[in-house]
Order: sequence, then structure tokens, then C-alpha cells
Amino acid sequence: MQELESPLSSRSRYAIHTDGLTRNFGPLRALDGLTIDVPAGIVFGFLGPNGSGKTTTIRLLLGLLEANGGRAEVLGRDVARDGAAIRERCGALLEHHGLYERLSAEDNLDFYGRAWKMPAPARAARIRELLEHVGLWDRRRELVGNWSRGMKQKLAVARALLHRPALVFLDEPTAGLDPVAAAALRADLEALVSSEGTTVFLTTHNLNEAERLCSLVAVIRAGKLLAVGHPDSLRARGSGRIEITGRNLGEGVMAALRARPEVRSVAASNGRLQVELETGAGAATLVSLVVAGGGLVDEVRREQASLEDVFLTLMEEER
Repeated sequence: MQELESPLSSRSRYAIHTDGLTRNFGPLRALDGLTIDVPAGIVFGFLGPNGSGKTTTIRLLLGLLEANGGRAEVLGRDVARDGAAIRERCGALLEHHGLYERLSAEDNLDFYGRAWKMPAPARAARIRELLEHVGLWDRRRELVGNWSRGMKQKLAVARALLHRPALVFLDEPTAGLDPVAAAALRADLEALVSSEGTTVFLTTHNLNEAERLCSLVAVIRAGKLLAVGHPDSLRARGSGRIEITGRNLGEGVMAALRARPEVRSVAASNGRLQVELETGAGAATLVSLVVAGGGLVDEVRREQASLEDVFLTLMEEER
């Protein structure tokens, strides 16, 4: 492969390309023929339950594990041959934040900046830039060990971005944070990615987080890729819901709706019918059915499936 200083090779629009990537641990196939393309400059969400192969994938892409089959390119370099070069150009926040709790925030970043061989003036400027961005500059001289988990996670994200990597791997960055701290970290991450132009490979169990941050998401279970696409396109694949408000919406009307093939379920609550639909089903025929059955319809609202709905449906279908 041709050596390049710019981020990518012939697949210049992709930060990550995998083709049939496979990894076994003894008899267990942890990753089963993963094929994905991650465009440069986006937040890519990698979603799946515990044990689905997310962390294994990150370790393969960083060259920390050897694949048993398939291949991968990261930033235009072959993972099997150029793992060290790839790691030099990536940032990572994995299971542990990697901070030294007996050092101050400023000294933590200075230590890592020296490890990355950043010149002193550039290192100092970059440390200030990142700490100001995440709201920690005024507390830069405090010992990290005295900080809250949310503050440590903010500092850890700054550490991962310190050397201006082209690609950052973030493994559950908001796990264990309270809602306020998680929302603040997401906002900081969103702003940093926008200003830095960095590609982010994000694993998370928080489907709302993925829906907000990610331009592209992939869903994996038991090492197998189940779906990949923009959150909107994945939601469109999921079942929708309609809510019918009115009178005379009794058992007869509900039974007629349940008999329709496009209806998954019907539930009544406070004069409303909640009707869950199969993918792509329309509402007009069902409303006509309600009226024909004696129902008096005041309002019909349609709700698109959430990313969480689609995720749970994919998990159930795979079982």
C-alpha cells in the first residue's frame, strides 16, 4: 500500500473500511464477517447489546487484536500491517478514562502531550483550548482524583482529542453519568467534533444519544451486522404508530383493527386507541375501518418509530 501523509488512500471518503472482518476467541465467534464503510468527518454510532462485539471491533481496528478473517483499513492503512501508524493518528477513550488522579487536569494533558511529542508552545495552547471548550480551564490546577465522574469524562474526551487525531474511538463515554452530566458531555462532544472535523466511532447503549449525535449508525448482535444507515432511514424501516382519539372506540372496533394484517397491536387508554403498525403501513384504511364500525374519530396522530423501537425490533427478529 502506498504511504501517504494525508488521512486516506484510494478510499478517500472513508475513515474506516472493513470487508468480512472476523475474530474468534476459541470456539466463540465474537465478530462474524463485518463489512462497513465509515465516511470521514462524521459521528458513526456502533450499537449493540453487551457481548455483541463492539469492543472487539474497536480493538481490531486499532491493531490491538489480529483478525481471523477478512481485512480492514483505517485512515487508508491496512490494520494487519500498520497498526502502530494507525494508533498514532487515532484517539481513544475505551473502558477506562486513562487519567492520573494524583495529577492536576493541566498536568494530565501536559503528560499526554509530551507522550505525543507535541512541541511545548503548541501543547500549552492546545491544552488551554480544550479545557476552555469543556469548561474546565478555571479548575485546571485541581487534582483530578477530587473530581466528579462527569468532569473526569470531559477531561478524558479532551485527552483523546489532544493531539488532533483524524479518528477518535469513544466506547460508552456517557455510561454511568447522571442525565445532566451526560447531556453536558454530549453537547461538548458535538461542539468539539463540529469544530475539529474529527471522525468519531461511538459505541453507546443510549439510543437517544445515537439519534442526536450520529450521521450513520450500525446495529450489531452476536458479532453479526443487522442494519446500517442514517437514523432517519432506520426509523423508516420500523413499525409506526397511530393514536386515534374519539368516542365509541370499543371492543368491536379494536377487534376489527386487530384483524388487519398491517396491525401489530391495539391498546386502549383514556378514550384513545394506540395502534402499532407494520413497516410502511398507512393509516387511512384503518381510520375508515373505525368509522365503519361506529367509531367517532376526533383526531388521528401518527408517530414514527424511534431508533430505540427499531433497535429492539432488530434484536427480537435476530432471536
